[in-house]
Amino acid sequence: MKLLLDENVPRPMTEIVRILLTAHEVIHVHDLNGWAGTKDIELYDKARADGFRAIITNDTKQLSRPMEVAAIASSGLHRIEYRQNNKHGGLVGLGSAIATVCAALPHALSEPEAADGQRLVSLTSIDPTRQKRLQITDPAATPPKHWPGRLPGSGA
Repeated sequence: MKLLLDENVPRPMTEIVRILLTAHEVIHVHDLNGWAGTKDIELYDKARADGFRAIITNDTKQLSRPMEVAAIASSGLHRIEYRQNNKHGGLVGLGSAIATVCAALPHALSEPEAADGQRLVSLTSIDPTRQKRLQITDPAATPPKHWPGRLPGSGA
């Protein structure tokens, strides 16, 4: 399947998605001559005319704009959306976006590939907060089993 990454998708994600989805052709809007800056209303028809079957975007407001909804619907392209939490910028935001897309995209593509018509897919975000992503152990306070100095048969 030929996939287009919208310009609001971070460019570093392109190569990672290409590596993970070797059976698909993955192209970022910025890699196509003259496509950067194309309005979404025009992008969907342009992508369809160029042989794309799906667009991946993190523009979660597209489906609330009537003209963009009409452009998406008339294009017949599958639309795959992921949400990028604006609270988390920089490396955490990029990591969360990449993790969300990489974990869900193979599943998300299986539905449109088998579908008899257009599909709108929304990927569930991975929570990048410290509480959800980390478990930290202080071995001095709670040593793991077999930790040097831990008393046999005790919790410590």
